[in-house]
Amino acid sequence: MNSKADYQVQVDKILASRSLHSSDSLRKLLRYLADHSLKNSGAAPKEYQIATEVFGRRGDFDPHLDSMVRVQVARLRAKLAEYYASEGVADMVEVGLPKGTYALTYHERARTPQPEPVAVPVAAPPQVVAPKSLSVRWVTALVLLSVLLAGSLTVAIDRLILRERAEAHSAETTAVDGPIPPPIRTFWDGFLAGHEQPWVVFSNAHFVGRPDSGMRYYDPKRDSKALTLDHYTGVGEVLAVHALDGVFAELHQQLRVKRGSLFSLDDAKNTDLIFIGSPSENLTLLEIPTTKQFVFQEKHCCSREGDVEIINVHPADGEMKEYLASPSNQVLTEDYAVIALVSGLDASHSVLILAGTTTIGTQAAVEYVCQQNSVEALLHGLGVSKSSDLKPFEAVIHVKVVRGVPVNSELVALHKEPT
Repeated sequence: MNSKADYQVQVDKILASRSLHSSDSLRKLLRYLADHSLKNSGAAPKEYQIATEVFGRRGDFDPHLDSMVRVQVARLRAKLAEYYASEGVADMVEVGLPKGTYALTYHERARTPQPEPVAVPVAAPPQVVAPKSLSVRWVTALVLLSVLLAGSLTVAIDRLILRERAEAHSAETTAVDGPIPPPIRTFWDGFLAGHEQPWVVFSNAHFVGRPDSGMRYYDPKRDSKALTLDHYTGVGEVLAVHALDGVFAELHQQLRVKRGSLFSLDDAKNTDLIFIGSPSENLTLLEIPTTKQFVFQEKHCCSREGDVEIINVHPADGEMKEYLASPSNQVLTEDYAVIALVSGLDASHSVLILAGTTTIGTQAAVEYVCQQNSVEALLHGLGVSKSSDLKPFEAVIHVKVVRGVPVNSELVALHKEPT
């Protein structure tokens, strides 16, 4: 059994190898991942962490718009394979970087048995025999054989090069791939069973004004309904739909997308629904079954007048009674969001609500149910190991925000529907 010290020695050996000799960035990435796995908790670092701490990206780095980390990780994975196929072929410890994760793995490689030495008897000196001349037929056969071998070798090398180029191109143009993680399939399996594709309904609040002169939320007390605009939505909602589409593509399922102002109750009766955005902007949520444990509400007092909060109707021990994002007159550094699975108008269908008090919180809520680690934590809290056990629940996550990007989300409250 190898120790962490043995793993560190192996990592140092790879860092000094010819395979990584010409790439400072890949050596830096490998060193960071090794430190994270051997000296820290061992959990996989986030893409945002790698971008900012390894490659010096700014705090507003958005992994949805910049695939740099995924490309570099794919390059490092290829270099590790190259190392173990050449100068590291006899190494006893294999450092791996499986697809779908940013965590290094360490495995002891099987030892190749060495053949026993065989005593070779001393033979009499060979007799010198005069070489016989080869016939023209044999010479021709040898020449043809040599040409065929050379041609076969060339074809094999060309195919290997083409395959490596294709793999590199795939790594640069796609996200971290691999088999669908079981927690993801467990959570989303209920939305794959129906004959109808789920509807994704994203919020688009009513505004007044114009983009070139300034817009604000529609106020029915002072604004004319005829002058409202209902075709704008938030950045978080856009990125949320993109994240959902990626997960459903991996699950070989399509989505249907509508903005909230065009959604009808007839749609709610016939299929599963996924709502993106809070009821304060996604007004359709007020017309269908919605959350009962965590309720969105606008504050009407104090310095937070007009800010939206999440009310914990039945707080458990250690839970807060209300969840408020950063004040609206300050830079957004934290937000809260609701993740809730409730029964639809038709009991055979489900409604999933993913809503923050701001557009960034909404983005974080969707990303939370699209990433393996966070979905796994949610299922663990619910005590769910298979999709048939997933029942209605309501949860709240706390979201850390850096320059308008959700960088970390933590589950802070979870209520299961009584059975």
